[in-house]
Amino acid sequence: MSYTLQTRVHGEFDDVVSTTIDALEDEGFGVLCDIDVQETLQQKLDEDFRQYRILGACNPGLAHQGLEDDLDLGTLLPCNVVVYDDDDGIVVSAVDAQRLIGVADDDALDPIGEDASERFERVLESL
Repeated sequence: MSYTLQTRVHGEFDDVVSTTIDALEDEGFGVLCDIDVQETLQQKLDEDFRQYRILGACNPGLAHQGLEDDLDLGTLLPCNVVVYDDDDGIVVSAVDAQRLIGVADDDALDPIGEDASERFERVLESL
């Protein structure tokens, strides 16, 4: 069973990143961090790597609900969305928040994971 939700799109890489960020915002997520893996690996290891960005996405309302129930939930936040180049286009992949929150083994968190996963599914569908 996969731990991600993903879609493949065509277009310019930077445009797909921007469109993904806009779609996340439309679903109530802010991007707290944006890690350019290609640049980081080049700078730190002098290694060439494909275009690859990690977007740390957080929906403040859902995060607040989860943290009210379990303060350690912060170790699973933010939820990551990655955008990367591959041979057949650009892949946008989001963590399956429902599966991620499932590691907490707390039924009270299940609705939050379901809500977040549904939002990520809509983000990917909109791309």
